[in-house]
Amino acid sequence: MIKNILNPDLYHGQNKRKSFFEGWYFKFVDYSEEHPLSIIPGVFKGKDKRGFHSFIQILLGQTNQYFYNKYDMNLFSYLDSEFKLWIEDNYFSLNELKLNIDKKDIRLRGELRFINLKKWPDSRINPGSMGFYNYLSFMQCYSQVCAIDMSVEGNLNINGENIDFTKGKGYIEKNWGRAFPYAWIWVQCNCFKNSKGALSCSIGHIPFPLGSFRGFLIGFEACGEFYRFTTMNKSKISIVERDSDVIIRARNDNYLLTIKTKSIEGDFILCNGPRDDKMMPLVQESVRGEVAVELKDICKNRILFCDIGSCAGIEYGGEKMKILNH
Repeated sequence: MIKNILNPDLYHGQNKRKSFFEGWYFKFVDYSEEHPLSIIPGVFKGKDKRGFHSFIQILLGQTNQYFYNKYDMNLFSYLDSEFKLWIEDNYFSLNELKLNIDKKDIRLRGELRFINLKKWPDSRINPGSMGFYNYLSFMQCYSQVCAIDMSVEGNLNINGENIDFTKGKGYIEKNWGRAFPYAWIWVQCNCFKNSKGALSCSIGHIPFPLGSFRGFLIGFEACGEFYRFTTMNKSKISIVERDSDVIIRARNDNYLLTIKTKSIEGDFILCNGPRDDKMMPLVQESVRGEVAVELKDICKNRILFCDIGSCAGIEYGGEKMKILNH
């Protein structure tokens, strides 16, 4: 449907009968930066219809806890015209989120409102963050940055503890398709010490007809400008391993962006992801990472941004060696 291509935020699974997943990733950091939290509503359709289900995944950064809450598919509903979806008594949109989860191991209730959303600039030819690739029907996995940065208001009660997210930060992205890539790196941060900035960085091993390639979508918002480094705009990228982390350098005709990650092994949480027509534990994610970011204007030889971000989202997925420089 052309509507879904032009607005990738929308649900794409209406006509998918099997081998399909879709998930929206909400990440929040409270003002104190003590309670980073990720919530992922979505759907999964394998080969066997009996395994179809919707889900809400929860990652608690303070305690490194993870919860995968399954729901019947008939408890999932959505709007065709804009991004609004419901799973049982839980509601998700670009403007707000309402949670009412009461499970054996996790109780999560409350409402969060989102303001000052910053979107990835796009066009009809290059819709969303993935651009022209949205028009290709054979991709293994599609990606969309719904909001690279936003402010948050409201409270959540998590297992009896009330947490105020007012003046906190938020981020929304989504993935859909048949399966996750077999190798990827993902880095996200919008909590910098001294400057306002928002980073979204996705790099993956992309299967394609007659071969495969290393694809990347990197967006950085700072100083009132949005900077794109992507496969589509012919940017160049290098990735080198540093201990268990990475140094990423992305360059286009005018700018050089350097990203250095720093993580602690014990902060990574093992989460479910789609692979081989199943949801299985394959995603290692930290929401307590650190990232150093530098943006340089190479034409004027001038540093535009240099800062360290906290509560960064970091994933090293699958066979990372496939996408490193050798």
